[in-house]
Amino acid sequence: MKYENAWQVQDEITTAVNALGWSIWNLRYDQNADVFHLEVASHLDEEQQERLVAHMPLSTDYDSEGSHGSRFSLYS
Repeated sequence: MKYENAWQVQDEITTAVNALGWSIWNLRYDQNADVFHLEVASHLDEEQQERLVAHMPLSTDYDSEGSHGSRFSLYS
């Protein structure tokens, strides 16, 4: 993915998370792996995790619980 496209996708991810009522603790793009790493600022239960995954603009997997909230990987 081109760097310019990554910024657009990052905005889409932020919009989706905010629309669900959560905030982002950390969002970064790993260009080598072509993966976005997202940690929201809340620990989400399973139903909330599924709802977030369903609203993401890319294929998304739940990773684990981080120090500040639930962590996800988004694949382009």
